[in-house]
Amino acid sequence: MHLIKWAIIFGIISLASGWLGFGTLSGVTGTIAKVLFAIFVVIFVLVILAVIGLIHIL
Repeated sequence: MHLIKWAIIFGIISLASGWLGFGTLSGVTGTIAKVLFAIFVVIFVLVILAVIGLIHIL
């Protein structure tokens, strides 16, 4: 859950900095938020597949 929390924080920073006119900062934090969210989704899907028994991690 830490990844999704950080993704939301960086998303909020991105929106706020974009609103204030800091385009570069907004772009960078937006990219970080996207990457963190994508990592979260991949891990979430792997955990769900492991729980229902479709893959064996160990």
